[in-house]
Amino acid sequence: MPQPLPLLLFSDLDGTLISHDTYQWDAARPALSRLRSLGAGVVLASSKTAPEIIALRAQMGLDDWPAIVENGAGLLKAHASETPPDNDYLRLRDALAQLPKVQRAPFEGFGDLTVEQVAKITGLTIADAQNAKMRSFSEPGLWHGSDSKRAAFLNALSQHGITAREGGRFLTLSFGQTKADRMAEIIATCRPQFTVALGDAPNDVEMLQAADYGVIIANPHRAPLPPLKTEAKGRILRTTLSGPEGWNNAVLDLVEQLNI
Repeated sequence: MPQPLPLLLFSDLDGTLISHDTYQWDAARPALSRLRSLGAGVVLASSKTAPEIIALRAQMGLDDWPAIVENGAGLLKAHASETPPDNDYLRLRDALAQLPKVQRAPFEGFGDLTVEQVAKITGLTIADAQNAKMRSFSEPGLWHGSDSKRAAFLNALSQHGITAREGGRFLTLSFGQTKADRMAEIIATCRPQFTVALGDAPNDVEMLQAADYGVIIANPHRAPLPPLKTEAKGRILRTTLSGPEGWNNAVLDLVEQLNI
C-alpha cells in the first residue's frame, strides 16, 4: 500500500515565502529541500495568477502539487501549464463598468492599468507584470477613496455576487471562494496526516485557522494580524524573522516538533 502523505503545507507567497522587498525565496531552500526529502507536499496559495504561479511552482520544484490562485478564486492542477478561461474576470469587469462613475472611480484595478503601471506599483519586472495582468477569476486594485465610500462601493458590488479580500498590498475582488475553501478540497483528496498553513495577511486568516498548525510570518511592512482564535491553544505560531527567512525557520522547527 502507498504510504500516507505525512504533511501537506499551504503557503502564501508575497510577504511569506517570497520577500516583500526583493521577490526572492532563496532563503527558504533548506526547508523546501527538507520537505521534499520527507515526501511532504507544498501547495502555493496566493493572489497571484496562474501564469505567475506556473513559473514559480516550476522554479521551486513543486509541479507535483496543485496550487491555489487568485486568492482562492481558482485552482491550478498539478503539472498544469495553461491559463484557465477568463469568463469570471470578464463578468467582474463588466459589473465594475455598470457602477456609477463617481462610485467606480476610487478603485484602480489591474485592468485599468498598463503593464508598465502594474510593474511600477508592484515592483515586478515587465514580464512578471504582464503575467499579473493575465487574470481569470479576480481583480486586485488600489482603493483611493474614503472608508465610507469603500463600504458603499463593496455593497454595490455585492449585488452582483462580488466579494472583496484584503491582501498584503491590494483589495481583491472576486465571485467568492477563499484560500481556505480550496484548501479543504485539496485536503479531502490528499488526506495528509498533518496540515500546516503559513501567511502574513488578512486574506490568509481562514487558511491559518483551518490547518492543524498555522504560522503567521512577520511582515514589517504592515500591521500585524490580531490574535487569532486558535493562537492561545498553541496551534498558531508567529515568527520574529520576516519573509522566506521566517518561513524557513518555522517549517524546519515544525518538522522537528511533529517528529515526521
